[in-house]
Amino acid sequence: MKFAMARLSPPTLAQIASEAALNTSESYFEQVRNRYVARRDALVEGLRNIPGVTVPNPGGAFYAVCELPIDNADAFCQWMLEHFDLDGDTVMMAPATGFYATPGAGTRQVRIAYVLDLPMIERAVECLRAALGAYPGRRDV
Repeated sequence: MKFAMARLSPPTLAQIASEAALNTSESYFEQVRNRYVARRDALVEGLRNIPGVTVPNPGGAFYAVCELPIDNADAFCQWMLEHFDLDGDTVMMAPATGFYATPGAGTRQVRIAYVLDLPMIERAVECLRAALGAYPGRRDV
């Protein structure tokens, strides 16, 4: 393929990748699905075992949106990155407010992706549990 072809026809690279995907065995996709189901289940179960945390079972994404016993998710996420660690580890989350069109919606919710391997997801749940115990803006449950 010539560089000019790829530049003039943006889908060229996507078409090449798509062709390769069509030749990938179904067992590969089954393994990937199983890995993500295990990650999702570990995250959701771990979050549900933290007092005051509610989380529905995600239906098709690779992230979970959960409600935390906190005053403000934006402040909590920033606090986690700037002021909290558990033996050098912390958790990066996205405040859910940015995913709502309604002002004020999702102020106590965060989005957590489960793209890491199981041991790291389990560690993230440990960190979140400890952080919620230490956070100055925690709400009583």
